[in-house]
This record gives sequence, C-alpha cells and structure tokens, in this order.
Amino acid sequence: MTENTQRDVIDLSPSAKVPAEPARPSTPDEVAHAVSPPPSAIPEQELARITDDVVEALKTVYDPEIPVDIYELGLIYKVDLEDDRTLKVEMSLTAPGCPVAGEMPGWVQEAVEKVDGVERALVELTFEPPWTPDRMSDEARLALNMF
Repeated sequence: MTENTQRDVIDLSPSAKVPAEPARPSTPDEVAHAVSPPPSAIPEQELARITDDVVEALKTVYDPEIPVDIYELGLIYKVDLEDDRTLKVEMSLTAPGCPVAGEMPGWVQEAVEKVDGVERALVELTFEPPWTPDRMSDEARLALNMF
C-alpha cells in the first residue's frame, strides 16, 4: 500500500476562487462582500457538470512516451473557470526538456475547449513547483508498476 500523496483538486466553484491579494474592506458593504464570495454567473449544477467534463477531457491527453493520461500523472496544477466561461489551465510537464513541450498545451486546450459550457481555454506551462512522481495518482503508479 502506498502513502496518500497530496494532489491538486479541480474545484471550479466560486468559493474556490481566492484572490491573490485580498483588498482590505473599508465599508460595511465591502466587508459583507469580502466575507462571502460573489455569486458565480454559472449555476452550481452546471459548474459541477463542467468540472466533471473537464476532468474527463484532461484524461484524453497523454504524454506520448508515458502510457498514462496527464491528469493521473499530476501534470495539471490548477484549473479555473471564469464567469465569461474562459477556462484557465496551469500545467507542467514531467521534464522541462520534454519533446512535446511545444505541442502539449495545444492538445490540452483543444481537449477542454470541446467541453460544453467552456467558451475558450488558456493553457499556461509552469515548472514551479517542479513535477515529481509524488504527484501521480495510485492509478498512474499501478499502470507504470511504480508500487
């Protein structure tokens, strides 16, 4: 049995959106607004469906050298759906010198833009923090005989 590793969870709900630098509220209205996030323009039920569909779309993208999808490999660091239905994906690669580094973000963008409810997708590569095998799911470890 392997120990549980921390993996990022895709949560597109409005409460999951945390501003990088919260502004200090000064009026009672601003205080009330700061305590509860503004309602999303996307209904909660639709948000749940889009979340599930985005995960399934991400699972269709594979690194050609590894027989495991990028979601189970832990290459997806962050996914955020804006109210205008722009899906922002922050991802990494198993190594900065990956031969498909120039192509994989396009594959991800193409896959998630097919999701009903997503108008467009922006995919950004990052290497902070660097990817490690600790980010892989148990399913990925099993497929790669890494137990």
